[in-house]
This record gives sequence, C-alpha cells and structure tokens, in this order.
Amino acid sequence: MDSMCGRFDQSQTARFYANVFGWADAVYDSQASPAYNVPPGTYRPVMHVQDGERRVDDVFWSYRAKWAEGKLPIAINARLDKLANRYWSRLLKNGRAIVPAEGWYEWTGEKGKKQPWHIHRKDRAPLFMLALANFGEFVENRAEAGFVLVTDDAADGMLGIHDRRPVVLEAADAALWLDPGIAPEQALELARRAALPPAAFEWFKVTPDVNRANADSAAMALPLAD
Repeated sequence: MDSMCGRFDQSQTARFYANVFGWADAVYDSQASPAYNVPPGTYRPVMHVQDGERRVDDVFWSYRAKWAEGKLPIAINARLDKLANRYWSRLLKNGRAIVPAEGWYEWTGEKGKKQPWHIHRKDRAPLFMLALANFGEFVENRAEAGFVLVTDDAADGMLGIHDRRPVVLEAADAALWLDPGIAPEQALELARRAALPPAAFEWFKVTPDVNRANADSAAMALPLAD
C-alpha cells in the first residue's frame, strides 16, 4: 500500500465519461459533481459491472477491509504487484472498477515548498484508471465500502516526481478489465501488458492552490505561467 496518486482531476460529468467509454446504457447512482481537485475521503463516480449491469456509482475513495481495523492503515492505492495477495485478491476477483479522470497530480520539491504538476494524456483524452472497490454497505467505517487506485512503477521517462503512477488503460482494454468473465490472473496480465506507457502522457506545473484538499477551480488544471 503506497500513498502515490493522492489527488486527481475528474472535471467532467459521470455521464460524459460513460458515453466516451461506450456505456450509453449505464445505470447511474451518482450525485457527485465534477471536480478539478479530488482528494481521498470523498465519494466519486466509479464504473463497474454488477450482475450483468453496467453501473456508475459514487464510491468512497479509501479502503480498509473490516477485519483489518486496528491492524492495517486505510489505503488509497494498491500496488499492481500485490493484487494477488490475500488482502486484495477478493477485490481483484469481484471488485474490479474504473475511475475515469482528466488527469492526476504529483508533487516535486521539499516539504513546505512543494510544486504540484498536472499529468494527463498527450491527446487530452479521458484517463481510465484501474481501481479495486468493495461495493455495498459499510458497518463501522466508510472505508470498508471504498475504492483504491491501482498503481505500478513509474517507468523511465515519467516526470521524476514519484516512483509510482496509476495504471491507465485505453477504453477497450478497460472494458475487458471490468468483464466479470475474466479470471483474476487474466485481469492482472492485462493490466501489466496494456498499461499506457510514459510516452502517452505529458505534464505541466499548476497552481499551489492544489495543495489545499478543499480547493477546487478550473485554474488548477491550467499550466502555471512562468
């Protein structure tokens, strides 16, 4: 469990992302508004297939299994190389999900002077980020029914900001990831093989206002004037 990808830009509507994905027939249970600066601990639209139905539901960003209360920290990301372990394997089988977004944020510099960067596809198409979620109700802690973003090593050529990045797939591959008919091992193999390479992305510095979790405006996704 690592703390990479602690913010993302999901500034289009859930319906917009579902339509781009080819899900005109999706069932929506989403009240979340578009947001430029999404922090953990908020409810965001997540795409998944449940009982044969294509769904877009608002899910809490943060997860900890109920039995892990007091034993393990709450996670916001899950490492791709750990998804087959005991902690994540149930979600890998039954909780594969996609979080659509425009981009995500990373930081450079030292504490107190951190510079945020907006990372996005060069063609500015939406990102379909791999996620795992426990869909349904929680008993004690909201994080029991939450989601995490799947991350992998940031390969060479990525902005030298962080050693991890979200796993992003093209829509057709992301649809396969969501297919309940695919075994967990196949889903893992797909994530490794089809992840968009660093060359698909670009990045620019953005306003330090992004550092405040409750700040949100269109200016956050614009390049900082030098």
